[in-house]
Formats: sequence, structure tokens, C-alpha cells
Amino acid sequence: MTSSGMTALVTGANKGIGHEVAAGLAARGMSVLLGSRDRARGERAAARLRAEGGDVRAVVLDVTDPDSVGAVAASLDRLDVLVNDAGVSGPLGEPPSATPAATLREVFETNVVGVLMVTNAVLPLLRRSPAPRVVNVSSGVGSLAHQTDPGHYMSGLPASATYPVSKTALNQLTVQYARELRKDGILVNAAAPGACATDFTKDLPFPITRTAAQGAAVVIRLATLPGDGPTGGFFDDDGPVPW
Repeated sequence: MTSSGMTALVTGANKGIGHEVAAGLAARGMSVLLGSRDRARGERAAARLRAEGGDVRAVVLDVTDPDSVGAVAASLDRLDVLVNDAGVSGPLGEPPSATPAATLREVFETNVVGVLMVTNAVLPLLRRSPAPRVVNVSSGVGSLAHQTDPGHYMSGLPASATYPVSKTALNQLTVQYARELRKDGILVNAAAPGACATDFTKDLPFPITRTAAQGAAVVIRLATLPGDGPTGGFFDDDGPVPW
């Protein structure tokens, strides 16, 4: 897919995988809107990418705030690529039996409801694009196959009612959008970047050596698929991930 002249919006892009996705899309010639809840952090992140030659502009975007989402959508006159990267982990090591309902709601507000709200807000623009792409940044922990396979290391992770559950829900949301939007030529896929050394994983009890740039690669690939590329899939570096 030719990226020059195209516009992308990346949520949660002031740091980590989202920032590397913004950098990668800008390096491919896209104009990138770098979404960040915090204006100052977003501006600093965008300035770094502009210093590297990218056409990048920061936008204040809180995916849980309808006014924030609506304001960003109203400010755009074109959008070709949407990357829903913004996410929260919820408490680590807290089992389902000890998880308050309010905690689950908080995680879902960002990881699932926020994706729906942002996607719906910009759909009119994506429908006008000649090559629209939506990538939802999921996780391998959202795979029910991985979680229930005794031979897969994820089945040995501590039980949790928040982050893994939200990513499984996000995968289903991805499939439903892909079914609806296939007729419009909008390719919608979920990406599993793998565990990367970012603020998101800094409290894990084991070392992470994979870089955010490595994790961003599959997201960038899905954001720049050719017109005959897949839709409604779940992918990592090695190809399809089992649901």
C-alpha cells in the first residue's frame, strides 16, 4: 500500500508501542496524529518524531471521554489509518475472586469501550478513504487457545479478570467490525505485539528484552496492508494467532 499522502491516528502514542507505531507510519510517509491524554507529553513525543523528519502532530485524546473523542474527530478532514493502541493493564496479580466490579469496568472503559467510541467517531472519514485500515492493539493473553493450552506458557500465568478478559473482548469486537465494514473496503485486524520492555510491563516479575519497536512491527504491517489483505484476523510476528 502506498502510504505517502495518507493520514493516520494512533491513540496512546506518547510512549511505548504506540509511539513506535507513530514513528514507523511517519517514516513511511504518512501524516500522523499522535494521540495522548496529556498535552505536554504528547507535544514532546511529537516533537521528537518531527526532529527525525516525520510529519507528526500531537492531539489531546482521552479515549474514555466522549467530548475529547468528538473534538478530535471533528478536527479531521481526512483519515486513512486508525490504530487503537491506548490501553490500561489493571492490577497485576489480582485474581478474579478479589477483583471489584469497578476495576473491571475501568479497564473495559479504555480497552474496549474506548476503542468502539474512537472507531465510531472517525468511521465517516475512514469510509471516504481509498485504503482504510483499522488496527486494534490486542495481546496474546487475549487468546483463549493460549490460555487453555497446558503446553503454552500463558496457561501458567496468574488468573486475572481484567487485562486478558478485556483483550479477548477486543478481539471479538475486531471481528464484528470486520464483518460490518468488509463491504466498505475497510480492513480491520487485531495485533499481538508481544511483551515489550515498556512502562506497561515494568512491574512484571520477569525480565522483558523485546523492544517496543519490535512489538510495533506487526501493527505497522497491518496498518499498511494491501487492498487484498486479510480482515477480521488476529496476528503476531509469525502470522495468525489462534483465538
